[in-house]
Amino acid sequence: MTIDLADILAARATIAGVAARTPLVPSLHVGAISGTEFLMKLETAQPIGAFKLRGALNAVAAVPAGAPGVTCCSTGNHGRGVAYAARARGLRAVICMSSLVPQAKVDGIRALGAEVRIAGRSQDDAHAESRRLAREEGLAEISPFDDPLVIAGQGTIGLEMLEDRPDLAAILVPLSGGGLAAGVALAAKAIKPSIKIIGVTMDRGAAMHASVRAGRPVEVEEVASLADSLGGGIGLENRLTFSMCRDLLDDYVLVTEDEIYDAMQTLYFEDRMVAEGASVVGIAAVKAGRLPAFGGPVATILTGRNVDMTSFTDVVAGRGVRLGDVEVKGRSYGA
Repeated sequence: MTIDLADILAARATIAGVAARTPLVPSLHVGAISGTEFLMKLETAQPIGAFKLRGALNAVAAVPAGAPGVTCCSTGNHGRGVAYAARARGLRAVICMSSLVPQAKVDGIRALGAEVRIAGRSQDDAHAESRRLAREEGLAEISPFDDPLVIAGQGTIGLEMLEDRPDLAAILVPLSGGGLAAGVALAAKAIKPSIKIIGVTMDRGAAMHASVRAGRPVEVEEVASLADSLGGGIGLENRLTFSMCRDLLDDYVLVTEDEIYDAMQTLYFEDRMVAEGASVVGIAAVKAGRLPAFGGPVATILTGRNVDMTSFTDVVAGRGVRLGDVEVKGRSYGA
């Protein structure tokens, strides 16, 4: 099974008119820190508030007429995308999530008319329930990342970024199951082979990073994180994203919960934007000084805005946040 630039171009035609062509805007503050122009792709401006709409629309469009519905496992945004796309086609949608998913994301999916099943405490548990529904009820299962149509849909972000700024030297991609990173890397490197694609993720429960280091898909313990959208495994039977990320990403950077906390504050106070912790890992990597000089403009993707607002308010107010057995100490921005 392979994916190429033609698949991404086809996906762009499929999702046009529903998924937004989002802006690529500068952050003068982060640019000053990085020493080069720093740009942000605002997938927060999608109708569902997250980039996942692209892949979901492309995959749901391929579900045969007469299908009883669709199902997926999700840490929140993929489920919202599938629910949105299914509603547009008049399809039943059953979204499976673990108990670690913030309630705000559960409520957002239900508001789109989808059914929600809470299964266990990990993405793997939710995936098992999604597979059961596909097997026993005949629902079409749409992977949150390991699906060629989903990867191609996410790859349209890479097309837009290089069309808007052909001079980009590097893209910092939030990394979870690899659908976004694989699609963006494939598109960007097909257009500009010299561009560097860096996967950025949290330093606890980073499944793709651990798998690439091990040389094969491995399981990791899923833990609570400010970057909750980056949680979950990649599947031990991963067909696509493991090999694509292994072969296409130039490097990986891990950031701590404290650094994600600081980056959320930075985006809010300096650029006046609300975004999930997963969205700001690129900013966290810059501020932590973990990136080399790329010799040109650098961009990241603000992947979503569907943050739990109670937690977000605590962060921007400088209050401490508890994440399972870990507490991120509160501090005022700039202190």
